[in-house]
Amino acid sequence: MVMEEIDNDKLLHDFFAENKQEIADNGFSQRVMHHLPSQSDWLARIPTALIVIIGTTLFVWLGGAEATLRNMQEVIANIDQKSFIIITIVLLYLGVKKICSLA
Repeated sequence: MVMEEIDNDKLLHDFFAENKQEIADNGFSQRVMHHLPSQSDWLARIPTALIVIIGTTLFVWLGGAEATLRNMQEVIANIDQKSFIIITIVLLYLGVKKICSLA
């Protein structure tokens, strides 16, 4: 099955390489890019910044940080060795996977 997929991929690649056609742009791409919104539009980022500031303020003001730390300490204190090993392996795997995806 794998050999068939490789053959099919090669056949498709060869077919499209042989039948490649260039289409005249006539400035279409430039006109489209000109009409797209600017990524440096700081006004569009104001609502997001306000929501983040309000959310962070409420989290700290209502004691979210202390509650999170307290719950994490409770979980860590009550975890058995087998679960701790599994969690460590999973976190290491996800960390290595993330680091490899950055390359």
